[in-house]
Amino acid sequence: MSTTLLWAVDVYGRVYSVSTAGQRWVRADDSLLELKRVTAGKGRCWGIGCDHQVYLNMIPHETPIRYKEETYENQRWNPVDGFTDTLLPTDRWPWSDVTGMNTQPLHSFQLPSRSWEWEGDWYVDHSWVGEPSHAGGWEYAVDFPANFSPDKKWNSCVRRRRWIRYRRYTAQGTWAKIPLDHPRKLPPPLCDLSCGGWEMSDESGRYPYLWAVSQQGQVWFREGIHPRVPEGSSWDEVEVPKEVAQLSLGPRDLLWAVLWDGNLLVRTGLSLDSPTGVSWVELESPAKEVETLHVSVGVSVVWVITKDYKVWFRRGVNSHNPCGSGWIRIVGEMMMLDVGLNDQVWAVGEDRSLYFRIGVTPSKPSGNGWIPVSAVWGKSKENSPRRSADCSEFGNYLKGTTQGSAVSCTESDSELGQMELAKSTSHTPVLQAEAPSVVPLGGAPVRPTETQDTSAAPKTFIPSSDSFINSLMSDCDRTSINQHPSVILVEERQFSPAQIHLSPEASGPGSPWSNVDLEGAEASQSMQAAVPHPGQGSAPYRLGLGGIQGIEEEDGPVWAWISGGGCNVDAASQVSWLSATGPLVSSFSLTPLQSSTWNEQQHSEEISKKPLERSNSIWVRKGILRWWRDWKPQRWMDVAVALEQSTKSDGRKDSIFFVYYTQYDEKKYLHIFINEVTALVPVLRDYHYAFAVYTAHRTRLRSPLVLAAQTEKDMNDWLSLLSDVCCKCRGITVQLPSGEALWSTTTKGDIFVHEPSFSLEAATQTLSCDLMFWRQVPGHLRCVESNSLGLVWGIGWDGTAWVYNRCSGRQANPEDADHECQQTDVRSVHVYENQRWNPMTGYTDRGLPTDRPMWSDESGLKESTKGNTQPPSPQWVWVSEWALDHSVPGGTDKDGWQYAADFPVTFHGHKTLKDFVRRRRWTRKCKITQRAPWQPVWPIPLSDISLMPCLAHSSFEQVPLWALSDKGDVLCRLGVTPQNPAGSSWLHVGTDQPFKSISIGGASQVWAIAKDGAVFYRGSVSTQNPAGECWYHIPAPSRQTLRQLSVGRTSVFAVDENSNLWYRQGLTPSYPQGSAWELVSNNVTKVSVGPLDQVWMIADGMVGFPAETPGAVCHRLGIGPMQPKGQSWDYGIGGGWEHISVRANSVEAPRTKHLLPTTGQPSPTPLPTPLNGAAVGV
Repeated sequence: MSTTLLWAVDVYGRVYSVSTAGQRWVRADDSLLELKRVTAGKGRCWGIGCDHQVYLNMIPHETPIRYKEETYENQRWNPVDGFTDTLLPTDRWPWSDVTGMNTQPLHSFQLPSRSWEWEGDWYVDHSWVGEPSHAGGWEYAVDFPANFSPDKKWNSCVRRRRWIRYRRYTAQGTWAKIPLDHPRKLPPPLCDLSCGGWEMSDESGRYPYLWAVSQQGQVWFREGIHPRVPEGSSWDEVEVPKEVAQLSLGPRDLLWAVLWDGNLLVRTGLSLDSPTGVSWVELESPAKEVETLHVSVGVSVVWVITKDYKVWFRRGVNSHNPCGSGWIRIVGEMMMLDVGLNDQVWAVGEDRSLYFRIGVTPSKPSGNGWIPVSAVWGKSKENSPRRSADCSEFGNYLKGTTQGSAVSCTESDSELGQMELAKSTSHTPVLQAEAPSVVPLGGAPVRPTETQDTSAAPKTFIPSSDSFINSLMSDCDRTSINQHPSVILVEERQFSPAQIHLSPEASGPGSPWSNVDLEGAEASQSMQAAVPHPGQGSAPYRLGLGGIQGIEEEDGPVWAWISGGGCNVDAASQVSWLSATGPLVSSFSLTPLQSSTWNEQQHSEEISKKPLERSNSIWVRKGILRWWRDWKPQRWMDVAVALEQSTKSDGRKDSIFFVYYTQYDEKKYLHIFINEVTALVPVLRDYHYAFAVYTAHRTRLRSPLVLAAQTEKDMNDWLSLLSDVCCKCRGITVQLPSGEALWSTTTKGDIFVHEPSFSLEAATQTLSCDLMFWRQVPGHLRCVESNSLGLVWGIGWDGTAWVYNRCSGRQANPEDADHECQQTDVRSVHVYENQRWNPMTGYTDRGLPTDRPMWSDESGLKESTKGNTQPPSPQWVWVSEWALDHSVPGGTDKDGWQYAADFPVTFHGHKTLKDFVRRRRWTRKCKITQRAPWQPVWPIPLSDISLMPCLAHSSFEQVPLWALSDKGDVLCRLGVTPQNPAGSSWLHVGTDQPFKSISIGGASQVWAIAKDGAVFYRGSVSTQNPAGECWYHIPAPSRQTLRQLSVGRTSVFAVDENSNLWYRQGLTPSYPQGSAWELVSNNVTKVSVGPLDQVWMIADGMVGFPAETPGAVCHRLGIGPMQPKGQSWDYGIGGGWEHISVRANSVEAPRTKHLLPTTGQPSPTPLPTPLNGAAVGV
């Protein structure tokens, strides 16, 4: 790391600097220099003097600053005199610039200021395009203007040559006044300035910009700053809507300002092409009814101090969003601060000491806490004044403490300012350590041995006149110099058992306290009663000095301003005056009152380890992803993303996810509050590693935020990070799904769960379906079924049955991952070959212009060939080659063809005279392998499965489980219990034909659908007879073929081949087969009925969104005893959803107990006792 400087100004206007390679403060050589403020940049520092003039200090460098002045001598040929400086009236000036538009005689060149000197006299440039020229430096041309060359020709009528003179900047290392602009408009007296912008481009060594504020509230921009012209050339005014008091410019394109009314202004549109920006945006102060005092910005951070000296951090700030998104309160009370290089933060505390924010990194820009800047003051120890006897006493107590401690002086008279003591002629002791070590604010407090009480708290003195010295001297006559001053030692440190005890008499009422690293005084008020000292009990650390009259310069400056814009440090830098010897935890900040109380209880381990306050902090994770822009023209865009998380003082976390993009050269951004995210779903998009971010608003618009990563690892990292943050934000601390969770799967095979609440199935104020939070569970399945006892079974795309292993699903520690199984799944990918018949060639791949592509998907809307078809996602790999598929619904001929009259109609497996089109399906298998908490149940492949729904408190010797094999056989699983969820064996149940759907409901009601659409009911199923006795045929709806059904506690719903939903009427315990079918709704793909007779379904499409992928989660509203079919649908997340199961959700709203009349007679039907949200005995 190269050596850089930290700049600071004390209240007298004296300027100091300390090097990152040094240990001591160095004062500017000019003892008469008085500056109000400074702003540092790379290699330079600007300042405003007490005369309101601007000063510049260029850091000395090996390469001198030289500027080349040049002018051109122009001549024209005439037949009498040859080439002469007598030109035509229409020609350029005899001496001009390269364009010829401006006259530039040699004597017109003047040095811009006293900081420059000429290196030599004018001379002719004898080179041409870098090569030596033998023409005396002359360039010839036919006329002005034209292309010049060093060769003289017969038609060369004009010529010119360039004169050069260099000037050198000689004021490096000193403070030089910037000359006034003549004859340009002069700016009024300036009161603030800020430099930055050198990182606005990737160009190395980019020169900075300079902005300033006048005393009238105007904003000015310095033109012409260049590496060869460090002073710039002129001031240009920038219009502002209101008067500005102070501003700050970051290294890139952030510019914030403080208004006179306490609000903030943000400049937008800053760029290389527009260095002064485009417009202003006004923001309110971060604290209500408290005006803003100071602002400072960095690359992507904004820090603010309000007039109550509270520190605030602006979250979500960057070049795309210069206004940010919200305020975070930072522990500490400061008077001003400055954001330097690498977004490091420097501050002047309320005690006039300098502080540095530790732990500031790109991932945590708010840092961890404050430590003092402990650079050594004074040239050597021998130069320090001789100490009195009083000072030698507590010199022994200060060994090993911070040499850079915050020291200030006060007079017992409240009107006497700190700085007035400098007029005293007596020496004042300097609190000094044995070694220049640094103890952070978390270190042990220092206890003085002598104190002197005062009757009134001193007031902080802030000079306000043009000259600091004059303003300080003007108030001296109002105080008595015979009064004894005292020293306040302000240090906030972590409690340590080894302390120097303070006698009770040391505490004085009304003593001041400079709170550096603690937000608010609530903790002090709460502990005030525990202090055993007399009086008010506040420990001010007041050190009596007897007859000492004041503090001399050797005691160290009392700071007013700091600038770290030229100090290159970061969280990993090793700087001697920023070193730490103790734990750096800002959350252990103590007030003096708390420290005193802890001293009385220092042997209590319980008290000594208790943090009194937690520090607010910001954590950021950034990255580069691709974003699918969902408006025309739709395309993938490279974007920058950031997850920003703030931790409140009470431990609560607030997170925002940002997406930054550029459109038409304009920087824009999207943002999503993490507490509004409802699902993070991997999706299939152009073979990218993509995932979709859903919120309630985006779900209603059917427009999720789709992002893609470059690699699978990056996608999984982002999904894991966002999922963890979402779960923590919603209070979900256990990864294991509850026994009553809702389970669902997507067409991609991903598994999701939702933890239900009482409001999900409430009769009134039901939770909206788009507000449900879905989180992903490891694994890959086609469908999942569960019940309230915690049993979860699933079926893969290849028919393999899997059971959820809750022991390995907990993942309490990394070693549990070894117990996870290796889950595999195989699925088939299909493409269709289409042909049309014509009289000349028969069936051919030349179709009509209106036909589907000759190679397409099943719908015929998308072209899909063998070559361009990929697996569902990059996680899948091919395990076979393309082959003809003869198992297509409707049958095929021997070559796999299906025939039809036209596209699209129903295809059949034999050719007729009216069949003019045909198709055949090609299939190829792919495989996915991953580790997940699922155990396989071999060896029979399954096509459907159902667990009996029940209440959470129910108990069974074995849980009824029915399933269908991939061949349509009906199976009953024996031995299934919560302790043995996989069961023991399969029991085959005889049927006359293969089945395609089965479901078991309350009271062991088993319903099934055969391959031909016939409906059957299994009678006499019980615990003693788990397989039942016989099948009863149930008539299907008229002219409809059912394909799937679901049985609840007292209701049966079914879906037909035309996506219609049917309800079975007339179900009673005495007649469980029901009486008739009633149409409920259409647009249904699958239905799931729960133990409370709640109805959920997967919708085939969303009304009003024809382009959405089929498959949306929907909830049936209005279901009750008098309305078992419900009233309407509430649409939720989608599309791309394949399956949903609500058969484990037995959570219902608590029932209101009505008081029974006390008649002395017992109630014939006592109220059931609610248990786990349901009533026992119902």
